[in-house]
Amino acid sequence: MSFTTHTENDLIWLSSPLLRGVRHGFSTRRGGVSAAPWDTLNLRTGCGDSQAHLEENYRRLCGAVGVSAERTVLARQVHETTVRRCTADDAGKGLFRERDYTADALITDQPELPLVVFSADCGILLLHDPVRRAVGAVHAGWRGCAGGLPEKAVRAMAEAYGSRPGDIRAALGPCIGPCCFETDGDVPAAMAAALGAAAEPFLERRGAKYHVDLAGLNRLWLQNAGVAPEHIDACGLCTACRPDLFWSHRRMGEARGVQGAVIALCGEGCR
Repeated sequence: MSFTTHTENDLIWLSSPLLRGVRHGFSTRRGGVSAAPWDTLNLRTGCGDSQAHLEENYRRLCGAVGVSAERTVLARQVHETTVRRCTADDAGKGLFRERDYTADALITDQPELPLVVFSADCGILLLHDPVRRAVGAVHAGWRGCAGGLPEKAVRAMAEAYGSRPGDIRAALGPCIGPCCFETDGDVPAAMAAALGAAAEPFLERRGAKYHVDLAGLNRLWLQNAGVAPEHIDACGLCTACRPDLFWSHRRMGEARGVQGAVIALCGEGCR
């Protein structure tokens, strides 16, 4: 399936038809109020952007998606493989309240509790179990991917909520593509150590460097976890190729914002 692009005034965001029945969206850098170098829909806290701008950016994106900005639970990403089970007690953490955790993946079965992860090249994945009514948001850069975080998030949903991997739907948001993800041998070595020969189709050697298909590797982890191939959707846009739409750490360095992905279960009576 292909992602849908939504435009609301200046706001541009993406969604996956595969996640119908759950509120979700993948932001771009368009449609916010932040000034350069965070222009304009920056979702990155702690980078020098003003709190007022951040809150307005979240309200715009969350309003378009149909969730409450004030209840968002933000990942605190450290490129590790911790999965946090979120409850109503976490509402507002990261934007309106301090975070008392580090986690690169968040899961919940609580309605109207939006989970948020971030990217400026890394993989961001949204998960939805429509049977057990649970959702997850995963930040899987190359370190998280090599650590098997997508698979660990699926397992965590199974352990916490009784989710069956075959019921889970997954959407892979925009990330750096193999066209631009050029690395030395450390990244391919980590992927091969984790996935063995199965990683080889996603690692292409070009001279002294390798080009890595991060989205393909994250998809492979989901399939290894038991998620059906037909239940996985991928955006296919490269963040480094599209600076008009996305921030890219590789292209822009630290003087930038981040895009994000948000997902929340609907409450009673929600359509």
